[in-house]
Amino acid sequence: MTTTFDIAEYLDNKEIIAEYLSQVLADGDTDEFLQAIGHIAKAKGMSQIAKDTGLGRESLYKSFRDGASPKFETVMKVIHSLGVQLRTTT
Repeated sequence: MTTTFDIAEYLDNKEIIAEYLSQVLADGDTDEFLQAIGHIAKAKGMSQIAKDTGLGRESLYKSFRDGASPKFETVMKVIHSLGVQLRTTT
């Protein structure tokens, strides 16, 4: 019997989350980035993210499923609730 790999099970500390997001951002794939935010939110607890952001838990799941196109505002609310900071460099 095989089990399905779920990356959310391994996103259990800030350093791993930061490295994961850094790698996804370096790849430059928007869909992959949105999926990564969804994985991290799942790891942190979607109910808590919903509470922190004021968004519905089910709508959060829908926003970050494969092929979804969440609003930028939704993405930023979730990022902030995760304690993630995005920075630019030159």
